[in-house]
Amino acid sequence: MTSATRSAPQTSVVSNRQIFAAIGASCLGWALDLFDLFVLLFVAPVVGRLFFPSTHPMLSLAAVYASFAVTLLMRPIGSALFGSYADRHGRKGAMIIAVIGVGVATALFGALPTTAQIGLAAPALLIVLRLVQGIFVGGVVASTHTIATESVPAAWRGTVSGMIGGGGAGVGALIASLVYLIMTRLFPGPAFDVWGWRCMFFTGIISSVLGLFIFSSLDESPLWKQLKKEAAGSAPAQKTNSPLATLFSRDWRGVLFVNLLLTIGGGSGYYLTSGYLPTYLKVVTHTAASSAALILVLSSVGVIVASIFTGYLSDLLGRKKTFILVGVLRLVLFPVLYLAMVHTSDVVILGVYVIALCAIGSAGYAPILIFLNERFPTAIRASGTGLSWNIGFAIGGMMPTFVSLTAKTPAQLPLVLSGFLIGLSLLFLWGALAIPETKGQLDSH
Repeated sequence: MTSATRSAPQTSVVSNRQIFAAIGASCLGWALDLFDLFVLLFVAPVVGRLFFPSTHPMLSLAAVYASFAVTLLMRPIGSALFGSYADRHGRKGAMIIAVIGVGVATALFGALPTTAQIGLAAPALLIVLRLVQGIFVGGVVASTHTIATESVPAAWRGTVSGMIGGGGAGVGALIASLVYLIMTRLFPGPAFDVWGWRCMFFTGIISSVLGLFIFSSLDESPLWKQLKKEAAGSAPAQKTNSPLATLFSRDWRGVLFVNLLLTIGGGSGYYLTSGYLPTYLKVVTHTAASSAALILVLSSVGVIVASIFTGYLSDLLGRKKTFILVGVLRLVLFPVLYLAMVHTSDVVILGVYVIALCAIGSAGYAPILIFLNERFPTAIRASGTGLSWNIGFAIGGMMPTFVSLTAKTPAQLPLVLSGFLIGLSLLFLWGALAIPETKGQLDSH
């Protein structure tokens, strides 16, 4: 693997202020961008009626979720573009551009005319904005998922990995929930269908302003600065390949493929637990809305705790052993918990099952960030991490659709979900067994 530049171990001293700033910026960047994505899910019924009108409300809603999937499919392109930029010009600049881009794209949704106003051009414009937003979201992953782990001491990197992935997602969902609560109070009843949903999207500009204010004062990644310093001080060399060309070269294609086994398995576990359980509670267990809301709030807290703990565990045991342990737990507990939920009418026990499912689902992807960072040298780390993560999670994000199409009735969902999760857990375990141990390798290349 000689086509990627390798640097000597890190020798520069990083201040505590820089360390905590990098951690906070990465967590906040991921939270703000997930907030921008979650906003659509909160106003999906309204957007469906206004942009995808149909005599069948489920078709309108399905169209909105399809537009959400478009964002996931565009994320690998964003990772390719912004990852290459981050590897060539620095993580900080890529992070600022990506976060501002997502916020502006989100705010523009609030200014869109509806189908009643301009006809079919309205949903077309909505889809175009979703495509643009997806590119910027992919860029956020490529930059925020590298700058923090490259800035913190080796002993913290697994914990920080879980904090960014799970913690950032939980905070993003919480912010979206609070904004939704405020807007429904400011625009009650029919007023929400007129201005409330638009103001939900307009709040996206706040993330752009916060991102510009916070990230502008952030220090660049010390490992990236060291790489550029060494390159500037060395004798002129022959022209090197771009990060993307290097990543898809014969030396690195196999690494990318094995990474996808973990990211597809991890992403699917997240989308088929945290992403699917709101639907499951409604159509399978018929849980009351108030009880379901409380259960899902508690499950979000469980995701944050489980993600940070699993990341910490990877610092103690190593990445490979942690993945294998989580893979075995997923293989056994996913089907057991989903099937058990059908046979309980106790809302407390049901809540325990849901929290456990979400916690195990998040545990599968919590250490993936640091593992991907350690798999690639600094010269191609943002590109490699961003593409490995976003391709895997884009495929994982399609799994709820496949599950819904496979199950003929809601009564079949527990068995279908169990079957899918067994297969995907085996894929995850395959990846866990195939990968090398990477703990401690971030500074060695």
